[in-house]
Amino acid sequence: MAAKPLSYRDAGVDIEAGDALVGNIRKIVRATHRPEVLAGVGGFGALVSLPKKYRKPVLVSGTDGVGTKLKLGIESGQVEGLGVDLVAMCVNDVLVSGAEPLFFLDYFATGKLDPRTAALVIRGVASGCKQAGCALVGGETAEMPGLYNADDFDIAGFCVAVVEQSRIIDGSKIAPGDVIVGLPSSGPHSNGYSLIRKILSVGDHGLDQTFGGGTLGDALLAPTQIYVKPILKLLESGIPVRGMAHITGGGVVGNLARCFPKGTGAVLDTQSWTRPAIFDWLQAEGSVENDEMWRVFNCGIGFALVVPRRKVDEAMALLRKSRLKPWVLGEVTKGKQDVRLA
Repeated sequence: MAAKPLSYRDAGVDIEAGDALVGNIRKIVRATHRPEVLAGVGGFGALVSLPKKYRKPVLVSGTDGVGTKLKLGIESGQVEGLGVDLVAMCVNDVLVSGAEPLFFLDYFATGKLDPRTAALVIRGVASGCKQAGCALVGGETAEMPGLYNADDFDIAGFCVAVVEQSRIIDGSKIAPGDVIVGLPSSGPHSNGYSLIRKILSVGDHGLDQTFGGGTLGDALLAPTQIYVKPILKLLESGIPVRGMAHITGGGVVGNLARCFPKGTGAVLDTQSWTRPAIFDWLQAEGSVENDEMWRVFNCGIGFALVVPRRKVDEAMALLRKSRLKPWVLGEVTKGKQDVRLA
């Protein structure tokens, strides 16, 4: 007796579901496009020209994921914000060089494709791209039964940005006496979630429990703040920005030190900004030591920049016009290339 013919669907891969997803997201993706985009979704590669305003353009690229924050999003059903997180982690990184994000691609991998879930995630990606002013020009959806559980998925992203060669920010002009300005985070962003999930499991906390004006899940799954447009506006104003840092894994101490040239460090006043309540809750519930908090979490500072002291007030005023709440965190010092907390 002849064996039944096998299909890709029998192996767990639904080609029709993938085709339906592409059709559903096409309009969402097109809404993010810039004038430089020459070809849309559906081709083998995305075609994007460089903006004409750059005389000596330098491309800056970055790639990242969302990490184990995904598990909380999947468990709670709050997945759209994860797409924003994905974009934010990439565009905030390339922004540190003073670069304008140009285009973005995403990768969505799962055990069994749920077109609705995937569309929500990509809707979040598109929202993040709009916030950053970059075009979502394509991506990849992979259905891999046996590698992922049916309800699980992973996402990764890749961003290309552009900066005028003469305006690249690399921290080399930072000098003692410069002032460090911090911009508030929207929560833990996308770092430290393995520890966060451990704290939740040890205390048997549900994401639906009341916290602040919403739920614990709302606080922990708040999408990562995207700083692109306010910072680009600051750079276009002519105010000299000598260095910047995206505060991710490693916290304020670990990331800020990366932008200092040899022979300089910094002292930060930890009382100069208000730490969001979610970090106090995590520290208390997990009995996390102070040093570990500073090493793992952003503790309320999502992005930092270094400006000359004479330009601090002007920079702060412009950032406030962008509806941000900047704080003066401390100043650059001469000596060891590190960040000290006071």
